[in-house]
Amino acid sequence: MERRPEVGELLDLAESVVGLAVAGEQLEVVVVHERETEARAYEGEVESLTVAESRGVGVRVVSGNQQGFAHTGTLDRDAVEEALAEARDNMSFATPDEYCGVAEPDGVAPADLDLYRSALADHPTDDKVALALELERLTLSADERITGIESAEYSDSVSETAVATTTGIRATSRETGCFLSAYALAEQDGETQTGFGFSLGREPGDLDIEVASREAAERATRMLGAVKPPSGRLSVVLDPWVSAQFLGIVGGTLSGEMVQKGRSLFAERLGDNVAAPGVTLIDDPTDVCAFTASATDGEGLATRRNVLIDGGRLDRFVHNSQTARRAGTVSTGSAVRGYSSTPGAGVRAVSVVPGTLSQADLVAGIDDGILIQGVSGLHSGVNPVSGDFSTGAEGIRIRGGQLAEPVREFTIASTIQRMLLDIEAIGCDLQWLPMKAAGVTLVIGELTISGT
Repeated sequence: MERRPEVGELLDLAESVVGLAVAGEQLEVVVVHERETEARAYEGEVESLTVAESRGVGVRVVSGNQQGFAHTGTLDRDAVEEALAEARDNMSFATPDEYCGVAEPDGVAPADLDLYRSALADHPTDDKVALALELERLTLSADERITGIESAEYSDSVSETAVATTTGIRATSRETGCFLSAYALAEQDGETQTGFGFSLGREPGDLDIEVASREAAERATRMLGAVKPPSGRLSVVLDPWVSAQFLGIVGGTLSGEMVQKGRSLFAERLGDNVAAPGVTLIDDPTDVCAFTASATDGEGLATRRNVLIDGGRLDRFVHNSQTARRAGTVSTGSAVRGYSSTPGAGVRAVSVVPGTLSQADLVAGIDDGILIQGVSGLHSGVNPVSGDFSTGAEGIRIRGGQLAEPVREFTIASTIQRMLLDIEAIGCDLQWLPMKAAGVTLVIGELTISGT
């Protein structure tokens, strides 16, 4: 494997290409180096091991309300200069857009975030494989009803990025992250159920393999004996793993880019009360607990804490520099991109402000409901334009404030709009997951349950 380039070298390359700009031309150069490892265990052996490294440069040229883009999957100087020439050529065919342009420095200093661990970057691959194998072993031994492991996996990433522009932006970022995940198979009386557990951190030493294995076993075994519930309307409690997926979808609809393309149910609703008064939704990539935290965005501007929904009121959309110009506002430091694409606009680290009660306390206040611990087909069952929401689910029935029998093979249906307005309580159990949203227990007044 080639020597890993330092982030300063990436910035040097970006600056050298920016220096090739001609009069009347804006240049933006992003240079990325990433390394990922994934190890999967199966029946005490290594099922698969992937160690992948990518490096590349994206070049964006803007002149006369037109922009061109090209990229190359290497840091070779000749290839980068060819990408610059290609971007200039592509620009000549572009449709003029008065809002296109490279980001301008906005005076916001990047937060000093501790997101990089050399302990991960230098961790031996054999030791990463050993973690996956140990995760499988511990999960199998957690309960006698655990008869197999669908998946036991260690995964990590090391990412370094540099951005330079003719407008004066000079930015670098580097992050590490890793997680363990297990899917356990529990069997009893010919019935099989699955359960998921995980642990995440910045380096392998942060991972709690016992928590990941125990959660997978508990989630699988508590679903044994599940039945199909009767149809009706019930109070629903979303487990943090489920609410994180739901909030990630909500956050995606609050992209200025999606709004301007007519792909968001919240278009034209700034200032409206779109959620229950107790709901404050935040996108904060500067929160070091977030798996996807970063000090700078895809255009080299500082990321920042953006309050999207404040006490139920829709307060703002997230923007990159181009969508901000079109909306007559300023960038929220929310450009998202890789080296092979132009900047989009999107959330990176979404969460709701947590409440004060535990999940057990929240369940105790419900007479008749369901705790949803897993969903299927979530993205295909949600329409971000209309807000229609319908997905398969499994969980535990709640009776008289107590968890009762497990239930499965039913659907929950509503709309995103209605679900946000019907949030009755928020738990204190905020959990960051290996995705762009944190989970927390959410109590939703009533959803339609389609079972028997």
